[in-house]
Amino acid sequence: MRMNRGFYTIMAAQFFSSLADNALLIVAIAVLAMMKSPDWMTPLLKLFFVLSYVLLAAFVGAFADSMPKGKVMFVTNLVKIVGCAIMFFGAHPLLAYGVVGLGAAAYSPAKYGILTELLPPEKLVAANGWIEGLTVTSIILGTVMGGALINPHVSARLLAIDVPMIDTGINTPAEAAMSVIIGIYLLAALFNLHIPDTGARYNHQAHTPSKLIADFANCFHVLWKDKLGQISLAVTTLFWGAGAVLQFIVLAWAEQSLNMPLDQAAILQGIFAVGVAIGAIAAAQFVPLRKSLSVMPLAIAMGVLVMAMTLVKSVWIAYPLLITIGALSGFFVVPMNALLQHRGHILMSAGHSIAVQNFNENLSVLTMLALYVLMIKAHFTANMVIVIFGLFVASTMLLVMRWHAANQRQHDSLALIGDHKH
Repeated sequence: MRMNRGFYTIMAAQFFSSLADNALLIVAIAVLAMMKSPDWMTPLLKLFFVLSYVLLAAFVGAFADSMPKGKVMFVTNLVKIVGCAIMFFGAHPLLAYGVVGLGAAAYSPAKYGILTELLPPEKLVAANGWIEGLTVTSIILGTVMGGALINPHVSARLLAIDVPMIDTGINTPAEAAMSVIIGIYLLAALFNLHIPDTGARYNHQAHTPSKLIADFANCFHVLWKDKLGQISLAVTTLFWGAGAVLQFIVLAWAEQSLNMPLDQAAILQGIFAVGVAIGAIAAAQFVPLRKSLSVMPLAIAMGVLVMAMTLVKSVWIAYPLLITIGALSGFFVVPMNALLQHRGHILMSAGHSIAVQNFNENLSVLTMLALYVLMIKAHFTANMVIVIFGLFVASTMLLVMRWHAANQRQHDSLALIGDHKH
């Protein structure tokens, strides 16, 4: 399906901005390791990044509608550059990555919102497919790139690049890596400047915090009360929380069970993301919207397979196992996401439903990462965490499936009562 040029410019801007976010996470982990920070601080990076998504959920939609979306994406990308720059100049990685998260939280509604302004409705599913596909690709390449940038051979070559007569101030492998990442953010900014103004203007929205929060609370309530909305929201909320923790579990497991350094462990994260992409593409091909709830048992299978990681000591078994776990998660989350977007679009505006979805999913990420941090502080081994995590995912999904079955029974009995009345 052909799209217009403006669409491809948006996709390029999104890809490079997300690529830099993911590379920076690996570099920030390396900086924490160089600072001899305790292990429990590593997952806090993601926690600080996600905090803005939760705290600002009620406000970022109104901000995205306050000026042309391309301008919003440019401004929020600059915020990410500031976050990376202050880490370069010595700010603590947690603070710096938190600033990058602030930019990302405000960037999200703009990148989705501009699609509805730029494209006709019949192209929206394909456009969302593009965004998801490119986001997964940027996670894979960004993670691998971050690993490559902190690799001793690569950083030695970067540091060997000298500018005659200028002292660049780039003296450590981490500084060299961050310079490259700032360059990628600048490339994203260049694409942001060329995003067309769609001409869409919105009535001045309520800007008082109390009105925005009341609006948001109402949408939150509507989506959780809807019988299909609540199930799809419960599943995607569980998935994103679990996915964020799995990202760090894979790094810890690679180090403890497979004796891999960080730059190689980052490649395993990429392998997992390849699996997610395969599952997502397969689901888009084979699962129609009306059958979306039939994929829930796959989440239980994924939880069980995650526990099998504890038995693996060889990289050659780790690769196919991670691809399979990723494929199962991609195959079950894409139909759930589509169902949730569909319900959100019917019950309220797309922007508001995305804000509610972002809030729930990122609150889940915060909660699960906080629990993971507590487990590390209590000196749980990677294998203990993996078993707890796998059992949690499988049992929670079982409960959600029973919840859905109860909803169905209630619906059927109400329908029967209705038939008797006629």
